[in-house]
Amino acid sequence: MTENSSLLFLLPLIAALIGWATNYLAIKMLFHPREPKKILGLSIQGVFPKRQNQIAEKLGTLVANELFSMKDIGQRIEELSTQPEAMEEVGKRIEKTIRGKLISAFPMLSMFLSDDMIEKVTNLFKGELEDFMKASASGLALKMEESIDVEALVREKVSTFSSDKVEELLIGFMEQEFRFIEKIGAVLGFFIGCVQVALVLAI
Repeated sequence: MTENSSLLFLLPLIAALIGWATNYLAIKMLFHPREPKKILGLSIQGVFPKRQNQIAEKLGTLVANELFSMKDIGQRIEELSTQPEAMEEVGKRIEKTIRGKLISAFPMLSMFLSDDMIEKVTNLFKGELEDFMKASASGLALKMEESIDVEALVREKVSTFSSDKVEELLIGFMEQEFRFIEKIGAVLGFFIGCVQVALVLAI
């Protein structure tokens, strides 16, 4: 086997290394360089540092419109405030107050407040309180919707992240995916190298 033949069979390994290195470099260039650098007359900067403001704006819009609208939060508050379980506890507390504190304060009422009457009074107060809580929750939800701009909050937070913080966050939950991209580059490079060897041998 000649020296050229030996080098030929190293081609898949070289191609695999190039494929891995290319993808590794591409991932690094998502975050680096932090600041624009002039290389051969071209200004080069990492994708995320360069586009951080645009990303913050898009992310703010996405969160506010699709993931976390104050309108949805307001509706949830309104639902929670009048859940049947919560109103049942309210009814028990009202009945306990009538039987205990109210009759204790006004003993004469015991002559008029039968169990049936206490139940009616309890249901009356519970219904009024439920309507009040719905109205209050609705008003609170409206104020929250008017005063809290989720889109602006998210945009401001993301735009003020340091580049190190952005890299830490993304690497934190996408590390396996990034490693997979590097490995797939090596596999594809090796496969392409094998094809090239086969073509050269076939000639």
